Amino acid sequence: MKQVILSLAAVFLFVFSATSQPVIVDLAINETYQFELPDGSVKSIQLKAVNETVDPLRHAVREAMVKIIVDGEQATIPTALYTMPQIVNGVKLDCALTKGFPGNSSHGNAWGFPADKDARLRFWAPDAPLFEPGRLGYPVKQRWFASDTQMCNEPAYVDAADSPQYENVYYHYGYDFGGYDMMVPVVAATNGRVISAGDAILPEVDDMPHVKQRYDVIYIRDDAGWVYRYSHLHAILPQIEPGVRVKKGDWIGILGKEGASGGWSHLHFGVHAPNGNIVYAYPFIVDAYLQEHPGALLAVARPHKFAVVGAAVRLDGSNSICDGGSIESYQWEFHNGETASGPVVIRTYDKPGVYSEILRIQDDKGREAVDFAVVQVFDADKPMELAPPSINVTYWPTTEIKPGQEVFFKTRTFRCEGGSEIWDFGDGAFGKTKSKDEYATVSHHYQEPGTYIVTVRRRSTNDTTAMARVYVVVEE
Repeated sequence: MKQVILSLAAVFLFVFSATSQPVIVDLAINETYQFELPDGSVKSIQLKAVNETVDPLRHAVREAMVKIIVDGEQATIPTALYTMPQIVNGVKLDCALTKGFPGNSSHGNAWGFPADKDARLRFWAPDAPLFEPGRLGYPVKQRWFASDTQMCNEPAYVDAADSPQYENVYYHYGYDFGGYDMMVPVVAATNGRVISAGDAILPEVDDMPHVKQRYDVIYIRDDAGWVYRYSHLHAILPQIEPGVRVKKGDWIGILGKEGASGGWSHLHFGVHAPNGNIVYAYPFIVDAYLQEHPGALLAVARPHKFAVVGAAVRLDGSNSICDGGSIESYQWEFHNGETASGPVVIRTYDKPGVYSEILRIQDDKGREAVDFAVVQVFDADKPMELAPPSINVTYWPTTEIKPGQEVFFKTRTFRCEGGSEIWDFGDGAFGKTKSKDEYATVSHHYQEPGTYIVTVRRRSTNDTTAMARVYVVVEE
């Protein structure tokens, strides 16, 4: 086994407290890192292989797996797409990045990933917290996954359709919280100091190239030097000015679709380490949500999938989380009425379109949670001519809905000519809207408690159809 001494550029620490010191290491294949645990013992960790799945049209990395060996125990772990750290032979670890993502990224190397390395691994002691407890909060006042908006390193929708026109790929390395435009409160995720708000910025930020002021953006720097970006805000609260200190949970703005949002209403939440590099923060965001909602059951059927007609598509719900319990069943319901059981299923699609497949999970307490696997299917020979539409649907409120209460929905269809949005509210009621350059709105009243899956479909003039789903929980 080849052992290497890594440079300071290849290894850096997240130092939060005396009890939480995760280590990030960039390794080339066959390189080894000696990870010291708090008790003084050392684990030898070697990167053995990297396997990236690249789509045939856009040449974007859709999934990546790395093979590692921890003191003789071999494991294969997924990379940075709704994944949480796992324990392998006494080390908690994950893979935050592989070389293919910065290799053809339209935003350059925002991760600060060395060109001669193959994967970025992160290590914790097995009982160490992922992030300093209580430091990070959930940045939006709504429930988990209130829409199917993308997160993590997923290639953006537009890249798949526009493959003949763009050489590079926009990997979404921030965290998008889709929500109802002009309604969802955005709050500070950490204690810190506002260093930029709208067009105003502190002079000291000149040496931070990752901080780029814009009318719809707030940057907050915490006391450890981490910088958090809040983008596409419909409004920034008047008191949020450069130099002002905020506390975790303070209201700072309202979710919107301003700036470079692509017209989708969402909060783009970015996390930068003190050296300016983008951080894979999904595990920390999950941990923050669970701290605010202990015992939560979270269905995760993501990332979005991309395929050509006839190709096998792997749908995976195994990243779902049951805090303090166990998931007992995984049930899939497909757009054509078919069903399947188990965390992983394989599907094929015989026509271009955007499909939303339902995942229902149930835990050992009998509770249920729902998420949706979005599958974009393109014709390999006519990717542009037969490019399907895509739909964004949001609603408000997302929590504490009572029978008879009015629930408001917004939808907007992109890349579409003709047709209307057809709504199925999940309780036997239907509706119709027609969005074009703005969101269309509709509302509905649910008369009985329950979980309702809302489905929106729209067919384009090229005979392709898109669908999108959200689920609404009406409490007793």
